Amino acid sequence: MKAMSRVLTGFRLPRRLCLSGVAAGLFTVLGLFELCAGEDSAAWQPQRLALPGLPNVLQLHPQVRSGGLPEGEAAFAALAERGVKTIISVDGAQPNVTLARKHGLRYVHLPHGYDGIPEERVKELAKAVRDLPGPIYIHCHHGRHRSPAAAAVACVAAGLLEPAQAPAVLAAAGTSPHYRGLFHATQTARRLSDQTLAGIRADFPETARIPPIAEAMIEIEHVYDRLVALGANRWKRLPAQPDLDPAHEALLLKEHYRELGRSPALRQQPSAMSVLLREAERRAEALVRLLRAPGGEAAAIDSAFSAVQADCRTCHERFRDVPLSEKRAAGSSR
Repeated sequence: MKAMSRVLTGFRLPRRLCLSGVAAGLFTVLGLFELCAGEDSAAWQPQRLALPGLPNVLQLHPQVRSGGLPEGEAAFAALAERGVKTIISVDGAQPNVTLARKHGLRYVHLPHGYDGIPEERVKELAKAVRDLPGPIYIHCHHGRHRSPAAAAVACVAAGLLEPAQAPAVLAAAGTSPHYRGLFHATQTARRLSDQTLAGIRADFPETARIPPIAEAMIEIEHVYDRLVALGANRWKRLPAQPDLDPAHEALLLKEHYRELGRSPALRQQPSAMSVLLREAERRAEALVRLLRAPGGEAAAIDSAFSAVQADCRTCHERFRDVPLSEKRAAGSSR
């Protein structure tokens, strides 16, 4: 509001002014307030925090932070030391409720996908940040995509942020523009009335039930992340995790693809997903063979893993990351 202060410093009403003139002056002042508030919203940025075991932490409001999955004892201790009272996971993986309780933290599991945030989930998130003990830490897996979107939408809906401030959260977090549903959620977020928030019935469970395909994808993501780390180490065992064998991790990936392909839940998905899964399984098998071969060339292994990564991107773009609004439209047209 510095701009507002400068404007008002020189603002004086004449001694003798007709009523219409006073009204006009008041409307001018109100307009200036709105203009300067807009300037402040545009200039606002979330604060980046460095905490042990917690990647990509942003503070959006004194009561709300977003970031990645708390890794190990040190992460939960850091949250408790910073005064956090409630952790909200929007990731599909089951939260570590035991460690949270050990440090006096409450866990709430409100997962959503990369395709956007359903209206009912927005309401639950808003009610959570308004009513649950704070400060609150909202996390996904890496802290770059789903959790900043969830935190921004929740803060806007609860009246803690202005709608114009929400896009800055995704920009600061480095959210990928491929996740159009998450951007749509933040761009369309609006304040919910106190009456609406009070009327929302939410259980705030510690753990939520996850659909079978989403659960399988979580396991695949964990193996994939380990392969990325091994690839960055030139396909040698990691000093910090010497038990991780590159060939075995590639084999696990292949088996996860095979098991998902057998899942009854897959029959409810488009047939193109099954085709992509079979191709992904073949590419993972090729990676296994190269990693098992004596003296395997790093360049060939890198190329095989790049093909695996390309399969992941293709599947995500065609199925996982399609915005909710487009999925609904496609479903209604059938």
